[in-house]
Amino acid sequence: MNLGTATLLIGGAIGLALALFGVRMLVTGRAPASTVRNFPGVRGAALYHLLFGLALLLMVAGQTLFGGAAGAATSVLAIALVGIALVRYRPRRRRAPDDSDS
Repeated sequence: MNLGTATLLIGGAIGLALALFGVRMLVTGRAPASTVRNFPGVRGAALYHLLFGLALLLMVAGQTLFGGAAGAATSVLAIALVGIALVRYRPRRRRAPDDSDS
């Protein structure tokens, strides 16, 4: 196994793990406190991880299964998914309650 194949396998495994983590959060409606802390809610955290995982899986599939225009199209789709995740569901710190009113 060469370095390129190993990198694709690792990327695919990470993408699958992220996608499954996102699906699990969507289905159960719960997420680890360390994850939810950086997002407005569980749904946003779940979709962020799901979209990133699917994008990684698409990149790996495009590199291994498809060639030419099909490979380029899957890469463009993967980049679009990452763009949606970053713009729509990006991590945001929750604002601490303002104690200056007292």
